Amino acid sequence: MSHPPAQEDPALWVQLIRSRRIGPVTFHRLLADHGGVEAALAALPDIAKAAGVEGYEICPIGVVRHELAQGRAAKARLLRFGGADYPQTLLSLPDAPPVLWVQGDVSLLNRHMVALVGARNASSLGLRMARRLALALGGAGQVVVSGLARGIDAAAHDAALATGTVAVQAGGVDVIYPAENADLAAQILAQGCRISEQPVGMQPQTRHFPLRNRIISGLARAVVVVEAAAKSGSLITAETALEQGREVFAVPGHPFDARAEGCNRLIRDGATLLRGPQDIFDVLGIAAKVVQRPDPADQALCEPPAGPIPPRRPLGDTAALHAQILARLGPSPLAEDQLIRDLALPAASLTSELVTLELDGRIERHSGGLITRR
Repeated sequence: MSHPPAQEDPALWVQLIRSRRIGPVTFHRLLADHGGVEAALAALPDIAKAAGVEGYEICPIGVVRHELAQGRAAKARLLRFGGADYPQTLLSLPDAPPVLWVQGDVSLLNRHMVALVGARNASSLGLRMARRLALALGGAGQVVVSGLARGIDAAAHDAALATGTVAVQAGGVDVIYPAENADLAAQILAQGCRISEQPVGMQPQTRHFPLRNRIISGLARAVVVVEAAAKSGSLITAETALEQGREVFAVPGHPFDARAEGCNRLIRDGATLLRGPQDIFDVLGIAAKVVQRPDPADQALCEPPAGPIPPRRPLGDTAALHAQILARLGPSPLAEDQLIRDLALPAASLTSELVTLELDGRIERHSGGLITRR
């Protein structure tokens, strides 16, 4: 596919893709058939009528002007298929986004990328693996791309801030979802890049997430799935990556952990089993060796507070803390000190709750200071 965006008004591109029943595949076919966006727009009502659609109207120009004004207000830049700075890796896709709204460092879109995706309810081990991979990939000159979701996505973005990360958003580029990632999204805006094919201001809807996932995999040379349930968006991204001819890696997990089921299935079906970043380097031919770099999340253990013992937590806070602890644990053993670091809580306050959970039969201790969830 090859379109001449520089010779046509950007508003016409937005008008065509925002018109009813026009998706990326139809957009590209119309341009190929009619030689340009303006001609395609002129022909669209007759095409719709021939298809049995009566009273078809293209997207009103007022709607288009409003979107362009919102883009300017958000300090976002509009990239068109085939134009300057449009990601080269997307050009070969039959459903490549005709337009992309971009905030931040646009130059990242044409560097080598690896996608890191995974579970929203990630375990502590999964989050550590995501950070480790992102740090190593960034150190090897790769940009980390993900979907700005909670869990694995957020950990990958955060670890790659200093070396380059791209967040592909399901809704408008200025709409942060989930809201808990607002601070991270602001950091990505300052140090990385945020992109979306949806109109500026659009709230994400369920149907937008699979569309977002094809962009994540399309941008990347490879997709790495760290944790994924049997039915999850991460598996959709992996399947789309295979259709696009990308490499797919999966981190194996304990068979009893539901968050590992998707990854284990991918490995069974032919994905490359991933033990660490060197496996990615070897398969992709990246001339780099794994360098152990400090993980920002691995802070020194908090010392017990001096002075009087703090008052007991309200029951609601205790239940929330228990839920946090259990969410980070799974069948695979995790060191207690690592759990304390991951939760960033004082060791004294966490240790007492671990005892409570052990007495309740919800966790199990093992030799060497390891803990698992029952």
